[in-house]
Amino acid sequence: MLSLGILAISLNSCSKYTELTPLSSLSESTAFTSVGNIELVANGMYQAAAVGTYEGGAGRGYPFGAASIEQGEMRGEDMINLQAFYQFTYEATYSPSTANNKNHWEQLYALINQANVLITGVEGAIQNGVISQEDGNAYIAEGKFIRALSHHELLIHFSRPYADGNGSSMGVPYRTIAITNTDAMAEGATVDRGTVAQTYAKIIEDLDWAEQNLPATRTEQISRATAGAAIALKTRVKLHMQDFTGVVLEANKLGASIPTGSFISPVGGYKLEADPTQPFTSYKANSESIFSIANSATSNGGVNGALANMFGPSSKNARDLIATSPNLYNASFWLKDDLRRNLQFRQSSGNYKLVFNTKYTDYGVFGDWAPIIRYAEVLLNAAEAYARQGNNTQALLLLNAVRDRSVPDGASYGTNQPSDLILTILNERRIEFTGEGRRWSDLHRLALDPVYGTGGIPGKVQAVQLTGGGLDNYDFVKQFEPAWKAIPYDDHRFLWPLPLTEITANPVLREQQNPGY
Repeated sequence: MLSLGILAISLNSCSKYTELTPLSSLSESTAFTSVGNIELVANGMYQAAAVGTYEGGAGRGYPFGAASIEQGEMRGEDMINLQAFYQFTYEATYSPSTANNKNHWEQLYALINQANVLITGVEGAIQNGVISQEDGNAYIAEGKFIRALSHHELLIHFSRPYADGNGSSMGVPYRTIAITNTDAMAEGATVDRGTVAQTYAKIIEDLDWAEQNLPATRTEQISRATAGAAIALKTRVKLHMQDFTGVVLEANKLGASIPTGSFISPVGGYKLEADPTQPFTSYKANSESIFSIANSATSNGGVNGALANMFGPSSKNARDLIATSPNLYNASFWLKDDLRRNLQFRQSSGNYKLVFNTKYTDYGVFGDWAPIIRYAEVLLNAAEAYARQGNNTQALLLLNAVRDRSVPDGASYGTNQPSDLILTILNERRIEFTGEGRRWSDLHRLALDPVYGTGGIPGKVQAVQLTGGGLDNYDFVKQFEPAWKAIPYDDHRFLWPLPLTEITANPVLREQQNPGY
């Protein structure tokens, strides 16, 4: 759903409410009159997830593209901000009008509206005999999957974690109305934030429905929602809810209970690739990626919205925006000869002689797909849940499955359980998902954990601490005292503010702004 403030401006163009390809759109009167047109509307929804605009202009990838993934890293401490692009995010100096958090809210709700338009339109097409109930339900399920994914993304940035009061804090408006006219906009404006627990309940409801109505496999196995993707996303969502029994239940549908350590999902056939680089070098077709947002040479976020360009160094004609922190790269838990270091690269020339993340390398074409959830995450979600339930044997098998493909022979834990298995799993997540935007998600859900939480936003290394010493500081030794100090959980900056455009246009949410803003 478009932010209501933005929507008020744009309703005069609602006849072209759904962008389908870079060159075409359909009117509301024809979008759901044929199966072919319905397919175009669905494609338009996925394109909206990928591209996202900056202040209504150029593509940036706010919903689930480059900007979204970078912001997930910039809110954490494992990467270093080098430019002004994400400085507000990195230093937590945002306000209701700063662009990155504002556009993230607006573009996520725009995507939610795309999903709601698809759901409502297909429901009508089923009633009118345009499409069969079974085929129509599959499209509706895609809309509900994207709707659930988007609301969860909003929760981790704009709401307190579930652990705070068992979900009693303010959630985010769960919008299910397709806004294509002023009457619908007025109805949508009555939806308040509810609670975190209520928002999570609706996310699970959407994902349960999606699981039952999405195909197990499809030609576009990675770039379109499947039943396996809905199940996988539930393992993430239930981990945030601290529903460890639920995480195990969902992950076991995807093979996490296999007692041999050779994990292959009975749904979708997902399995870990032997080479940890494979999901990024063969992002269109691999067995590990469960759901990704597609990009191509003709449809992408452009120079400022492409993963390779945003993560890459100037020596590759990229932007030098963010680099890997030496505090992660030199961490004692990351072995020197871990193969995943092949996904990090020490720049020998250019403006910043730092270690840049090179999971994304399509520098000229900007075609790298944005990874949303991989089988590795499902296994590590399950590992943590099993460990928290006391089943350390299965937790260790799952941890080893992800870790052992990357560490050298003889470095496996085998049956030798680490002294703190949960911490080891959490550290493994930091290595495995660096550059995929997952760091803030973990910091958010663990903020109040009495053993493993950071108690807020961790302190961060500043670029000025690195650029004066020639950067031989990445030699597996040097750790830096963060110059940008930690922000405690009870500080208002732990959350992003609702954007000014929303609270100006929406009197309901005006009274529900996050405190401190």
